Amino acid sequence: MQIKVTALTKLVKKALKKQGYTPKEVKTISEGLLYAQLRGNNQGVVKLIGKGIPKDERAGEITTTKETKISALLDGNHNQGMVVMKTAMDKAVKKAKRSGFGMVGFFNTASSTGAIGYFANEIAKQGYLGFVFAGSPETVNTHGSYEPIFGTNPLAIGIPSNGDPVVLDMATSSMAWFGLKEAATAGRLIPEGIAYDADGNITTDPNKAMGGAIRPFDKSYKSAGLSMMVQILTGPLTSSSFCGIGDTKNSWGNLIYIIDPAILVDKAEFTKQVSQMVEKVKSTKKLPGVDEIFVPGEKGNRLTKKHIEEDLIDVEDNLLKQLKEAAK
Repeated sequence: MQIKVTALTKLVKKALKKQGYTPKEVKTISEGLLYAQLRGNNQGVVKLIGKGIPKDERAGEITTTKETKISALLDGNHNQGMVVMKTAMDKAVKKAKRSGFGMVGFFNTASSTGAIGYFANEIAKQGYLGFVFAGSPETVNTHGSYEPIFGTNPLAIGIPSNGDPVVLDMATSSMAWFGLKEAATAGRLIPEGIAYDADGNITTDPNKAMGGAIRPFDKSYKSAGLSMMVQILTGPLTSSSFCGIGDTKNSWGNLIYIIDPAILVDKAEFTKQVSQMVEKVKSTKKLPGVDEIFVPGEKGNRLTKKHIEEDLIDVEDNLLKQLKEAAK
């Protein structure tokens, strides 16, 4: 079903307000959700249906538990993941402005940080290199097992250029958790070979997959190894739970670090050369049937621009119906 982007934005903000968030928190979370929705990322408004992401009754002040000139560790104090990530990003940017590098990790949240490419993109728009890592409870198996042990463990990298930032945003799993939920809501199957049921059988049923395990993205030791590295960066390094050790339901870990390219090279020359690389990659010889070569983030940027210019976006019928219910 088609809906105006402006109308969808109002629905999202109403749903978040209903779930107890302050105006400032509504702004942060809605921007993250709509960033994802407008670019076709499944970290969008699907998060607001069903139980949604109500504000935790225990939520209190976000505090700093350890800090240096270039780093900090935050206690999220049960606040929504995107809200704490915004705080962490702002703190890391300030440190990078002063020292050329800033790293901030946090623990004690129990909700997704959404499409973390949003934060990497915001960092890159300010002229810095942004690296964002997100941990979550056990939903993904390691290579050779069907038991869920890792989170979907996405990572995002944002690089400034003279045009749009180059942003890689990817889960280390074959599908994000909310991709399963989105498929279940729409009543459709998931692709063959990307998930196990609870007994270790390959399944295309999203509901069975949610009770089993999602496979690493290339179904091999490589993506399983990458997932483990993200788990280390968002678990032991941030004083958070991991792999069933500690309170994995209430203390998800996240890490963000920012580099000013000026600590190594001339900043203007760096962004110029990144732009040259983009042009070079896009000009490479195309295989039969390929109309255009894309760099990371470009397709999503183009789709977002189209939706905003037309003020129109397609939202799956059941999803939109449930979103309207959530916003009542």
